[in-house]
Amino acid sequence: MQEFFRVLMPDVKKELRRGIIECSKRGLLHSTKWLAEMHHGLSDVNIDNAAPDDDHSFSECQLEGITPAEYSDYFLAKSYYDVREYDRAAHAVRNCESSVPRFLHLYSTYMAREKRRLDSTTDQANLNEPNQMRDLADLLATLRAEHGRGRLDGYGIYLYGVVLKALNLNKAAEQMLVTAVRMVPMLWSAYLELSPLIMEKKKLLSMPLGGHWMRHFFMAHTYLELYLNDDGLKIYEDLQAAGFSKSIYITAQMAHVYHNKRDVDKAIELFQALFESDPYRLDNVDTYSNLLFVKEMKTEMAQLAHKAVSINKYRPETCCVIGNYYSIRCDHHVAISYFQRALKLNPKYLAAWTLMGHEFMELKNTNAAIQSYRKAVEVNKRDYRAWYGLGQAYEIIKMHYYSLYYFKIAHQLRPYDSRMLVALGETYEKLDKCENSVKCYWKACDVGDIEGIAMYKLASLHEKLGDNETAVHCYIMYCEDERAATDKQSLYQGFMTLANYYEKKCDYERAAYYAYKCLDSDDRKTEAKALLKTIDYRRSAECQKKKSTATVVATAETSSEDEMEWEQLDVRARVPFTSIADTSKTTSTATATATATASSSGSSATGASTSAGARRLRAVPERVRRTQPNQRSLTGPTANSTATTPAAATTTISTISEETPGGSSATTATETETLEDSTPATATAEQQAAQDSSAMEISSVSID
Repeated sequence: MQEFFRVLMPDVKKELRRGIIECSKRGLLHSTKWLAEMHHGLSDVNIDNAAPDDDHSFSECQLEGITPAEYSDYFLAKSYYDVREYDRAAHAVRNCESSVPRFLHLYSTYMAREKRRLDSTTDQANLNEPNQMRDLADLLATLRAEHGRGRLDGYGIYLYGVVLKALNLNKAAEQMLVTAVRMVPMLWSAYLELSPLIMEKKKLLSMPLGGHWMRHFFMAHTYLELYLNDDGLKIYEDLQAAGFSKSIYITAQMAHVYHNKRDVDKAIELFQALFESDPYRLDNVDTYSNLLFVKEMKTEMAQLAHKAVSINKYRPETCCVIGNYYSIRCDHHVAISYFQRALKLNPKYLAAWTLMGHEFMELKNTNAAIQSYRKAVEVNKRDYRAWYGLGQAYEIIKMHYYSLYYFKIAHQLRPYDSRMLVALGETYEKLDKCENSVKCYWKACDVGDIEGIAMYKLASLHEKLGDNETAVHCYIMYCEDERAATDKQSLYQGFMTLANYYEKKCDYERAAYYAYKCLDSDDRKTEAKALLKTIDYRRSAECQKKKSTATVVATAETSSEDEMEWEQLDVRARVPFTSIADTSKTTSTATATATATASSSGSSATGASTSAGARRLRAVPERVRRTQPNQRSLTGPTANSTATTPAAATTTISTISEETPGGSSATTATETETLEDSTPATATAEQQAAQDSSAMEISSVSID
């Protein structure tokens, strides 16, 4: 853009004025209109109004290229041309030799044949069939001969390129159009014809367009056609800063940029400002209606349709606006009729073909939709919407390889559009090419997921492949931003999947968190309630289990060592009673002696033995605690040394129990002592001595 900034704005305005005159003389109406709008945007720039060029006056410039003898024929032909009587205009200047009348003759001939071709192809299957191009064959021969003789100026070469392009001779057409823009830099129509022939940025940057400042408008326009929106927006901003800030064309193009970038609010704002400054403008009004359709602004759509009809109801853009109005009201049949009316006015009206295909898709008429999309592709092969629509149509009829082909073309045209990537991923998934599908979904997430569904598709695919951990990770990423998710049912499906996953992992807090979110969904509410009941039941079971475990632990911790020892003693006390009974049978002499002694001693002996047994009973726990650590250290010899002790002790205790009828306390005491004495493996030498002395003491009492 540095070269552009060195151009003085007064010189720019003079060139624009000269271009207006030259294009107007030759009947190039669209170029004249565009140059006039650009000239009007420089109203603040002052130049000499008397002379549009340094060397020519205004009147001389208007008549330049026309010989005086041909003035009358030229003015008559130009008047016929202006009222679209192209055949009469071509006939009026058929014999003229000067450059301007000669170009008017050739161009009028082309326009007449193009008009007949378009009028007859509205209901045809192909806009570019060979039999419809036969009328241009003789014109092509004439232009080739004129070019061979060097009689074509820049405007004639432009027409030559247009005819070549109409016959699908694109390479030759590109060469002619590049030559035309270098010879006539102000010919905007040549740039518009050249732009569709450029399919990539590299080719655009390598085009030998010369150093004229007009190439920047061409590059910005082509960037938009290639959907390189940021590059085009940068050029338009530089042009506004350079002095074209009041140009309505640049404002409209910037609105297109924001439309392509899906910044709908900004695009609507620019279009509203544009129509406020030029309220009767119908150019680009169809794009504005598309934005209102996306935002579902029905009232504004109705107002726009009424206004367009009041301005010109026979413009294709007006019919398109009305079609969108009926489409937003879901009256698809009426919408189709208006799109068809727009195509009768202009069979090459791209927007009508594409939008009509959308309407046929709404009506489930797949075949008609495919025909509409194909015609849109014929008009402009870079229309990604038509390629994407073809992919969707073939997907509906289960022809997935066809849909894959068309989705790939749409992706090539819009490489950073996540919708194309998601469509490719879904098609690969249906063809069982899961690896390619995963790549498409991840790339869609990286470039910015417009529909907010790529991560959900990725999670579902991993879940289908059995990779549950990755699927859960993707579901978490998908559910983090609830507002970004456009499909609420998919969002609730993600919540439910996460809830079930964490419920199986016994993470009841997270499971309940995601399950509660599903209560807002009518489809998932029942399932969520059932899962919450399951979670509550398992929580209660775990709490009860924890409480019972805690009670057992607390009981074990609070129970005294005395009670534990008493339980141990109760178990072990049952063992000696059999030996006691057997011993009593074999020691009848000792028993008789003990009986005689008990009769003479009376109740005093019973009381003494009871009190002594009670004292021993209280002392048992302490004695057990002292002896337990040493029990594990006992060996075979120690046990053998005390093996003979229980016999004597048992005899003595048996004698006491027989001599003391009703003496339960004494019996209990002696039984406890018998338990202590009947375990020779656990008794030490010191304990054995104490038991022997105790037994001797009892025996002496019985003798007395």
